[in-house]
Amino acid sequence: MKYELTRDLETGNAIIDGEHRELFRAVSQLMDSCSKGQGRASMEPAIQFLLGYVEKHFSHEERLQQNSRYPGYTAHKTFHAGYKKTLEEIVSQIPVTGPSVMDLSRLNQHIAVLINHIRIEDKKLSAFLNQA
Repeated sequence: MKYELTRDLETGNAIIDGEHRELFRAVSQLMDSCSKGQGRASMEPAIQFLLGYVEKHFSHEERLQQNSRYPGYTAHKTFHAGYKKTLEEIVSQIPVTGPSVMDLSRLNQHIAVLINHIRIEDKKLSAFLNQA
């Protein structure tokens, strides 16, 4: 499955949108590896990149929120912390032999949560930043 930053997911903030594009590329690469039934070792570079990138992107968004005094900062930060924790749990449970259908399902469901977050919360953040 390929994930893309479609027009309905664009926030209008070039930095955030660029980071979301890169994040979706990493997710798509991981999902492609999973769908090919590759073992954990083959998937590990994509997993490590994705985990690192989520950390980097969320930290960047949080700095933007703090610097602009975004009123939704606390809720946004709480979401980020929970999302990272669950993502780490999901990928840590992918077996050495490769992902099961259940692993793929859990990963897809978690990506859907992120997409919904982008569609609603990140757009609110971008609108706030554009007003400042």
